[in-house]
Amino acid sequence: METPKVFESEYRFCLILWEHEPVKSTELVKLCQEELGWKKATTYTVIKRLAERGVLKSEDAVVTSLVTKEQVQAAEIDELVEKTFEGSLPAFIAAFSKHKKLSAKEVEELRHLIDSFEE
Repeated sequence: METPKVFESEYRFCLILWEHEPVKSTELVKLCQEELGWKKATTYTVIKRLAERGVLKSEDAVVTSLVTKEQVQAAEIDELVEKTFEGSLPAFIAAFSKHKKLSAKEVEELRHLIDSFEE
């Protein structure tokens, strides 16, 4: 199953959900007002929209996610690599590493990751 698209403001909402789930919708409204400055109607609209797209479910006023943070992040990276780097992961990594100094530990982690794909 393909991970549904989650847009920027929806992602910020999902960060709150993932941190507190399962959470009552009334509590989620309070959290979104405190952390995002949203009105009650905005939160309920986002809950409805994300439920329709299969990102979360709301049953008996309790909201839980149907996709993980990692799934949403991976889908976003896949889209970025496809759209911006013509699907080339090496081109993405080259562009990323040109503008960010990698520590020795990060380089080692990347080597380990690459080695694990070759096994």
